[in-house]
Amino acid sequence: MKKAILAVSFGTTFHDTLEKNIAAIENDLAAAFPDRALRRAFTSGMVIRRLRERDGLEVDNVSQALERLQREGFTDVVVQPTHVMNGDEYDKLRSLAEPFAGGFDHLAFGAPLLTATRDYHDVVDAMLERLPAQAPDTAIVLMGHGTTHHANAVYAALEYVFHDSGREDVHIGTVEGYPSFEEICRRLGEHPDVRNVVCAPLMVVAGDHAKNDLAGAEEDSWQSQLEKRGYAVRCILEGLGENPAIRAIFVRHAQEAAV
Repeated sequence: MKKAILAVSFGTTFHDTLEKNIAAIENDLAAAFPDRALRRAFTSGMVIRRLRERDGLEVDNVSQALERLQREGFTDVVVQPTHVMNGDEYDKLRSLAEPFAGGFDHLAFGAPLLTATRDYHDVVDAMLERLPAQAPDTAIVLMGHGTTHHANAVYAALEYVFHDSGREDVHIGTVEGYPSFEEICRRLGEHPDVRNVVCAPLMVVAGDHAKNDLAGAEEDSWQSQLEKRGYAVRCILEGLGENPAIRAIFVRHAQEAAV
């Protein structure tokens, strides 16, 4: 029986963060499953096209990757997403993979990062290992992507777990959902002693949103806007995939699916 694990990511056009985050997760998956061939797929058509046209780099989408595995005679496949939530990209993944269910003896799906209650606590513990210690004059601001999908509720749930863990200095906002940057500013304003803000992406890769929307030099970046409000801002441009404890959660999800 030929076995494979297909790591599915949204993707990124930044080669440095691709290696530090997506490839790092894939490497940990490969190490955890030495009996399975490791393959890659992206769900973002835009990213796939950009990598092909700009760099000549070919990356399969989900359908192409599963078709390739079928042609090569694989019969047992675990699909492990590197997505943060059970949102639009994960729904797309499942929809694209569904037609292939009958083509394998075993086709299983691992869960995205934030799925079960345990995941939230594990993510908080993992992030707190790398975030600055709590200080009365400092707030931590995490930037998530955000979505109109109902899975957007993961951000409020995760912030609650941070606060329940004693870290009420951690605030989570999103680029394209709720809470937005305006809510972040209101929350910071409720703490007049806070003069320093440490920002970090709550995303698997520190790509375009992290480098431009969060820490960009443009006046509408979060860093620029916070500095205009008088805060001293420091940005940590590290994707979640750079954190070994975060990668271990993806590995655990794949192991649970492979049973």
